[in-house]
Amino acid sequence: MGLKTVTIEVFGKVHGVYYRQSAQKKAIELEITGKVRNKPNGTVFIRATGNEEKIMALVKWCKDGPMLANVTKVEVIETPLTIFDGFTIER
Repeated sequence: MGLKTVTIEVFGKVHGVYYRQSAQKKAIELEITGKVRNKPNGTVFIRATGNEEKIMALVKWCKDGPMLANVTKVEVIETPLTIFDGFTIER
């Protein structure tokens, strides 16, 4: 199965609830590379590269996130393939 890259934007109570750290842990567990960061508008931005099955598993996880999060919406857009070195948290 080939690789694909997606941009995921997560809405709701997702700042201050360890969302980025939890997303990084889940991505590493799924062997997905990419990055995650908080956006000033209160959302979490994720760019992730992996095979389709693993990307879909990450998207499914994003809909709940960590225990303290309250996710109201998740938007996913397929973007041009990007190769990352690991999965990082951006400040």
